[in-house]
Amino acid sequence: MSTKLNDFVPLNICILTVSDTRDFDNDTSGQKLEDLLKEDGHILYERKLIKDDIYHIRAVISQWIFNSSVHAVVITGGTGFAGRDNTPQAVAPLFDSEVDGFGELFRQLSYQEIGTSTIQSRALAGLANKTVIFCLPGSTGACVTCWNGIIRSQLDARHRPCNFVGQLI
Repeated sequence: MSTKLNDFVPLNICILTVSDTRDFDNDTSGQKLEDLLKEDGHILYERKLIKDDIYHIRAVISQWIFNSSVHAVVITGGTGFAGRDNTPQAVAPLFDSEVDGFGELFRQLSYQEIGTSTIQSRALAGLANKTVIFCLPGSTGACVTCWNGIIRSQLDARHRPCNFVGQLI
């Protein structure tokens, strides 16, 4: 795909909700992420909702990172400290490289909204096979904060001085 420095490039993005309690009727976080990515001109490639299970999470993410048409994956849920919060340990082994500053910046932004409770988020991001993967908390507010404060600009080829688009296409 050829692009000029100032061109917007719509990316194919997958959304995964990890939850033992939600379904598509009450998945407000997954729905909000879908709405935001479409509003920003991206393409929803696929959206799934699965139970919080390490191997099921890995299987879904592995299929997406294997697919060269998928540019980004946004996961909501499973990043806390409850016994069934498995997203970080499920996804981190799949990374070719971790985006170390992502979790730090998310917690900094989140602190403005929820104070010190932000330390209970194990939000993380990384790159795997030319796919960027963002792991967010399950709350809709956290998803909005993260999309608006970090992901939107990092998935926009026009954002300077750098963004992830050149790594993905």
